[in-house]
Amino acid sequence: MELVRTTPILLAPGPTEIDPRVLKSMATFAESHFAQPFCNTFGDVLTMLRVLFQSEDPNAQAFVIGGSGTLGWDFVGTNFIEPGEAVLCLSTGYFSDGFEMCLSTYGARTTRMAAPIGTAPDLSVIEEALRTVRYKALVVAHVDTSTGVLTPLKPISDLLKRVSPDTLFVVDGVASVASEDLQFTAWGIDVVVTGSQKAIGCPPGLSILMVSPRALHVANTRKAPPSTWYASLVRWLPIMQNYEKKESSYFATPPTQIVHALRTSLLVMLSRPLEERFQAHREASARVKAAIRELGLTQVARKEEHQANGVTAFWLPDGLTSKDFLSRAAAKGITFVGGMHKELGHKYARFGHMGYSAVSEDAGHIDKGIQVLREVIMEYYSERANDSASRYEATFTGPVRASL
Repeated sequence: MELVRTTPILLAPGPTEIDPRVLKSMATFAESHFAQPFCNTFGDVLTMLRVLFQSEDPNAQAFVIGGSGTLGWDFVGTNFIEPGEAVLCLSTGYFSDGFEMCLSTYGARTTRMAAPIGTAPDLSVIEEALRTVRYKALVVAHVDTSTGVLTPLKPISDLLKRVSPDTLFVVDGVASVASEDLQFTAWGIDVVVTGSQKAIGCPPGLSILMVSPRALHVANTRKAPPSTWYASLVRWLPIMQNYEKKESSYFATPPTQIVHALRTSLLVMLSRPLEERFQAHREASARVKAAIRELGLTQVARKEEHQANGVTAFWLPDGLTSKDFLSRAAAKGITFVGGMHKELGHKYARFGHMGYSAVSEDAGHIDKGIQVLREVIMEYYSERANDSASRYEATFTGPVRASL
């Protein structure tokens, strides 16, 4: 049965629009997670994730667990960091801060290094911190969707190798995996956490991680017992290892339909070189950002090298609130989203251009989104100009005329 759209096109930085082939693959009858066909599906998923993450070490391990991307934060806080251990958390927005608060909840001694809004952390400041304190881990959001700020990972990787090689390199890749180049092995990353619902192009419901052999050793040899049951690496590790061998295993029931969707999405993604996918995101991003500039608007992320390819956060014109902007856009068939940074309030909005919408040659989502963006902003400019003219006319025909 062909799906008929009854909702606006979703151009948010997650959840994202879904390839019809992925949607179709979820339309399966009920299936046991012990059955061999499902074991084969799950095994394929775990093997293909190694390619997506560009993980070349056979001793690294992918994890796919029922839950949101945020579950990955708990996984990090309860397996790789012990109470009282120092963690350096680089902050570029709402989600960076959330990760830091999560780790603190589980007893980590966190240091939040906040960059000015719209910028990425300064490497020299990071180096000074690493030379001052022996940190168990450095945590960074590759892309913080609250600001649209991209933090380049390779320079941080090089810095850690040079200054603090024992520090675990932990990356929140929820808004970057499958839209930004992320080289797990080459860049010495120890843990990447992401979710199914963003550039990977599946419905929400899966927390996805890639873990290095070094991080696996840290989790398996920790002194304090893990402060979690569901997010325990020692419980999930044999499950993932067995499933990757296409053997049944059990700790908790996986969301079978979404695992099927993930397999289809990965098959589609990996049918072409990853660089082509990244380039498609760069091109979609460039078109959106050009439209933003043409409308006289500016981005929250200040420098081009710190502007993400999957989302654009932009300042709205004076007087136009995000609530009003979103309502106008929705009436024209597009769902954008407002900001999430508490210090920026309703002064900005976000245009998501990741996953299926960014790479599909036929969907036309980005073109439609740009068209609606232009219409809404230009209509607002026109209204404001007419209002100013009316106020001027009222002033001229009132007190001035009365004095004649």
